[in-house]
Amino acid sequence: MPQRLPTPYRDEHAIVADRLARLAGRLDWPSAAAAAAPWVEAVRRHPPPFWAMETLLKEYPIAGSEGLALMRLAEALLRVPDAETAIALTADQLGRADFGRHDGESPLGRLSGTAIALSKKVLPADADQPQGLVGRLGARTVVAATVRAVQLLGRQFVLGQDIGQALDEAGSARRSQQNLRFSFDMLGEGARTEDDALRYLASYQGAIAAIAARAGSGGPVERRDGISIKLSALHPRYEFSQHERVLGELVPRAWTLCELAARADINLTIDAEEVDRLELSLDVFEALARRVAAEHPGWRGFGLALQAYQTRAVELVQHVAGLARALGLRFMCRLVKGAYWDAEIKRAQEMGLPHYPVFTHKHHTDISYLACAQALLEAHDVLYPQFATHNAGTIGAIVQMAQRRFGPASAQPGGDWSGRFELQRLHGMGQGVYREVLQDPALACRVYAPVGRHRDLLAYLVRRLLENGANSSFVHQLADDTVRTDELLRSPLHASAAPALPLPAALYGPPRRNSEGPDLSVEAMRAPLLAALAATEVPALRMAEPAQVPAAIARAEAAFPAWAATPVAQRAAALRGAADAMQAALPRLCALLVREAFKTWGDAVAEVREAVDFLRYYAAEAERLMQPVLLPGPTGERNELRLEGRGTWVCISPWNFPLAIFTGQVAAALATGNTVVAKPAEQTPAIAAEAVALLHAAGVPADVLQLLHGTGETVGAALVAAPRIAGVVFTGSTEVARRIARALVDKDGPIVPLIAETGGINAMVVDSTALPEQVADAVVQSAFRSAGQRCSALRLLCLHEGIADAVIGMVGGAARELRSGDPALLATDVGPVIDAEAAATLGRHLARLHATATPLFAAPLPPHAPPTLVPPQAFEVRAIADVAQEVFGPVLHVVRWSGDPLAVVDQVNALGYGLTLGLQTRIDGRAQAMAARARVGNVYVNRNMIGAVVGVQPFGGEGLSGTGPKAGGPHYLLRLCAERTLTVNTAAAGGNVALLAAA
Repeated sequence: MPQRLPTPYRDEHAIVADRLARLAGRLDWPSAAAAAAPWVEAVRRHPPPFWAMETLLKEYPIAGSEGLALMRLAEALLRVPDAETAIALTADQLGRADFGRHDGESPLGRLSGTAIALSKKVLPADADQPQGLVGRLGARTVVAATVRAVQLLGRQFVLGQDIGQALDEAGSARRSQQNLRFSFDMLGEGARTEDDALRYLASYQGAIAAIAARAGSGGPVERRDGISIKLSALHPRYEFSQHERVLGELVPRAWTLCELAARADINLTIDAEEVDRLELSLDVFEALARRVAAEHPGWRGFGLALQAYQTRAVELVQHVAGLARALGLRFMCRLVKGAYWDAEIKRAQEMGLPHYPVFTHKHHTDISYLACAQALLEAHDVLYPQFATHNAGTIGAIVQMAQRRFGPASAQPGGDWSGRFELQRLHGMGQGVYREVLQDPALACRVYAPVGRHRDLLAYLVRRLLENGANSSFVHQLADDTVRTDELLRSPLHASAAPALPLPAALYGPPRRNSEGPDLSVEAMRAPLLAALAATEVPALRMAEPAQVPAAIARAEAAFPAWAATPVAQRAAALRGAADAMQAALPRLCALLVREAFKTWGDAVAEVREAVDFLRYYAAEAERLMQPVLLPGPTGERNELRLEGRGTWVCISPWNFPLAIFTGQVAAALATGNTVVAKPAEQTPAIAAEAVALLHAAGVPADVLQLLHGTGETVGAALVAAPRIAGVVFTGSTEVARRIARALVDKDGPIVPLIAETGGINAMVVDSTALPEQVADAVVQSAFRSAGQRCSALRLLCLHEGIADAVIGMVGGAARELRSGDPALLATDVGPVIDAEAAATLGRHLARLHATATPLFAAPLPPHAPPTLVPPQAFEVRAIADVAQEVFGPVLHVVRWSGDPLAVVDQVNALGYGLTLGLQTRIDGRAQAMAARARVGNVYVNRNMIGAVVGVQPFGGEGLSGTGPKAGGPHYLLRLCAERTLTVNTAAAGGNVALLAAA
C-alpha cells in the first residue's frame, strides 16, 4: 500500500517554521500564559500529597541518585520471586544513594529519607555476599517494607488491579469531581507470543463488557468512559515487515473489540506506537474504519492517538480528518506529546537515518502540539479533539484557540466545551494542575488510567516517570519553586536553527561520518533495494589455483615500497572514497548479499553499513596513529617513533560476513601501508569481488590489493605457506585458526604474526530481576538472527530457576512467531544456512541433542522448505559443561541455575571460549562484578549481544575465541605495523646548540 504520509526524516527547522506559520495570528501566547499563571501559583501554594507526582519529583528528583534508585526498585522489585535476589536488588539500589542527607521540605519526606537511611544499615554492603541469620532476618524485613512502599507507589499510578476495581475507583473520583471521564488501558507491554495476544484480547473484551455494564444507556459517547487498546498487544509481530499477517490476523481481532464498543456506544481509542509502525497503524485503522462505516455508521467513539513529537504529526491530523470525511464518520483523536522519544532518537542514530523522526528540542514539540491542536479544532466537524497534556501553558493556549474558533463556552450546546473537545491527563500525574483547571465547569478531563497487576505495570510506570521527570518537563519544573512562574510559562513559539543533537551522520564527530541506512518501513527508502534485487544476479567467478599464489605474492611485494611510501593521508583518502562509493551502491550490495549469502534485508543493510564504517574508521585511525612521535630523552639527541607497514598480508575472511569482515581486514592492512592478497570464503566470492572493484576504483592500485578466490584447503593453505608474507588475518573456526598457527610456526624465516578471530560458546546469564519481555527480545535476536550464523550469536542461555519456566515459555512463543524462508522476502526473519555441509553439521548436532537433552521448542518451517533451512529451536541441558563446542546455527542451549551468579560466570569461563557474554539483571553491582569476573572480549548488559558497531564496541575475544586485537578498535592497526625508532645525535657536529642556547 502506498505511503500515506511524508517521510519522517526531514529537516527539523523547516518543519518548525511551517508549524509556526500555521499558528501565526491564531494564538496569543502572553494571554494564554496569563490564564495559566493562577493555576501554577495555586498548585505551588497548595501542593498535592507526598505520593503525588509533583511532590514525589520534588522530594526525589529523577535526575538524582535517590530518585533513580527508587524508580529502579519500583520497576523490578515486585517481579523478583526469591528472597535472596530481592535483598540483593534492594541493597544494590538503596546503596547507590545517600538518603541520610535527604533534606526534603515536607515532614513525610524527611521521615522517609531517615527511614531509608536506617534500612540501609541492615542490608549487606555487598549485594551478593552471604549473611548470617540475624542479618538475613533484618534484610528480609527491610525488603518486605520496601515491597509495601512500592505497592503504595503503584496505587498512585495504576487505577486498579482489575477492571472492576478500576471502575469503582473511577466512580469514587467522579463523585468528588463531576466533569471526569476515563479511558482504561489494560496493560503496559506488547505481546511477544500468540498466547500473550489472545490473553490480552480476552482482557480487552472483558473490560469492554464491564465498562458497558456500568455505562448504562443514553448520553453522547464523548461523555462516556472508554478503553484504549494497543495494537502491538493484539499481535506478537506488529511490525511493517509482517504487513500481510497483521491485516489478516490482527484486524479481525481488533474488529471484535470495535464491534463490542460500538454496540455499547462507548469509545475505543487505538494507542500510538513507534514511528516505524505508524503507516501500519494507519492501514489497520483504515480497515477498521471502513467496517465501522459499513456496519455502525452512527458510532462516534472510534479514535486514534496522535503523537505531536513526530515531525509529520500535522500531516497525520490532516490525513485522519480526510479519511473521516471520505467515510462520513467522526473520529475521536487523542493528541499526546509522545512516549518513546529516547528510543526514537537512539534508533535514528543506530540506523544512520538522515534526520530524526521526532523533534530534538522540547519547545519544538510544544510548537508541533499547538499546531496539531489548531488543525484538530479546525476539523471539529469530523474529529473530536482530546488534548492530553499536563502543561498549564498548553491548556491555556488550547482554551484560547477554542474560544477564538467557536466563541465562549456559554454559546456551545449544553453550555460547555464537552461537545467540542476535552482535556486528558495520565492517572497519577498532573492532579494539581487539573484540580485548578477543572474549577471551570465548562472544561472536562478524561483520565488515561492503567489497569492491571502492579508487578506487570510498574515497568510502564517507570517509563512514564522518567519521561515526565526529565529536567525539561513541565511537571518537573512545576515542583521546583526556584523556577519562576514566568519562566515556567515562557513562550515556546520560536524556532531553534540547529537540532539539539548532532544528526545521526555526525554521531561520531569530525573524524568520521556515520554510515547511512534506510528505514525499510518507509516505502521510498526500501524501493531502491527491491529494484536492485530484481536486477541482480550472482556472477560466477573463476577459482584460482595454488600455482597462482607465488606470482600474486611477488606482485604484492613489488608494489609494497611505493604503497608504503604513499602519504597516509592519501591512503586514507582512497579508503574514504571507497566508503562513499560503497554507501552509494548500498542497494546493489544488499541485493547481492541476499542472493549470494542468503542474508535477510535487515542483515544485509547492517552489513553494508559495517563495511562502510570499517573503511572510514581505519582511515581516521591510520591518520591518527601513523604520525611520527617525538619521545623524551637526554639533551643532544632526537628520538622519533614511527609506525610503518610490514609488507604483504594474507587476509582470509568468512562467508557469514562476506562484505563487512572482508572489507575490515583489507582496509586495516591498506590503511597502514601494507599490500594485501585476500582470499574470501569460497561460498561468497562475488560480494568480495565487488568490494575489491570499489577499492580499485577509489585509487588502490591493482597489485596492492589482489583477490584470489579458491578453497581454504588449496589456495588458502598455499597463501599461508608462501614465503615472505608479513602476516595473516583470519576470521573463522578455531580449528582452522589452529592449523594456520601451526603452519606459520613451522615455516622457516621470520616469525609471522597471526590475527585470528574465531567463534565462541557465547552465554547469556539472566537473574530473577530481569524483565522477561526484554530478555525474550534479546534472546530471540541474539540466538536466531542471521540464522544463528554469527560469531557473537547466543549459544547458551543460563536462566535463574525462579523465572526459567516463564522465560522459556516467552522465548519459545516468540521464536514460533519467526518466519523462516526466502531471505528476499521482507517478511522473512530467518533464512537458510549457508550450504548443505552446514545443514548436515547442524543435523548431526540436533540428533545428539534429541538423544541427550530436553527439546523445548522449534519454530515452524514453511511448506516446501529447502533442505538447508534449519528452524530456530532450543534444548534444555543439565549443566553448562554439557555445551562443549560451538554450533553455528539457530540452535539454543538452555540451562537453569541458582545460588551465586559469579559461580555461573566461572563455569562459562571454564568452557575456554571468550567472545561475547550477555548479562540480564537490574542489580548494577552484580552486573559489574560478573563483567569483571568474565574472561570474554565483549560483555553486553540488558540488551542483545550481537551487532557490535565499529569504533563503539570493538569486537574480538580471547582464549579459544581468538588472538586479538579487537576489530574496529583503537589497537587493531598496531598489530599490522612495524614499530621503528630513529635516534639522531644532534650534537655530533658543532656541539649541542640547543643546550648552549638554553644556558
